[in-house]
Amino acid sequence: MEVINALGRRKAAVARVYVKEGAGNITINGRELNVYFPSSILQYVVKQPLEKLGVTEKYDIKVNLDGGGFKGQAEALRLAIARALVKINPEDKAALKAEGFMTRDAREVERKKPGQPKARRHFQFSKR
Repeated sequence: MEVINALGRRKAAVARVYVKEGAGNITINGRELNVYFPSSILQYVVKQPLEKLGVTEKYDIKVNLDGGGFKGQAEALRLAIARALVKINPEDKAALKAEGFMTRDAREVERKKPGQPKARRHFQFSKR
């Protein structure tokens, strides 16, 4: 099997994933999954599409992660893995879509406007 690649984004994070047959190793920026994401919750988020299809031990995944915080990176990686798995086997798309793993979460941080302390917050109005 050749190497399958896919891209996932969330907030400011971008995950490029390269999937090939192997023993289930996930390497992120040259580090193991449990070293890069010490939180078990984020490890769980990353592995969700693999667990859903029951292929956790079947593929080796190499990841280039860039930008954003750890939560955004984990969710970008989940999307990229789901997209790669669909490239490998298109019949899995319905199962992954039902769980919401194929949907790009497009919510971004709203920009700060001039004359305001934050994006929506205004300075207190003083009549006198």
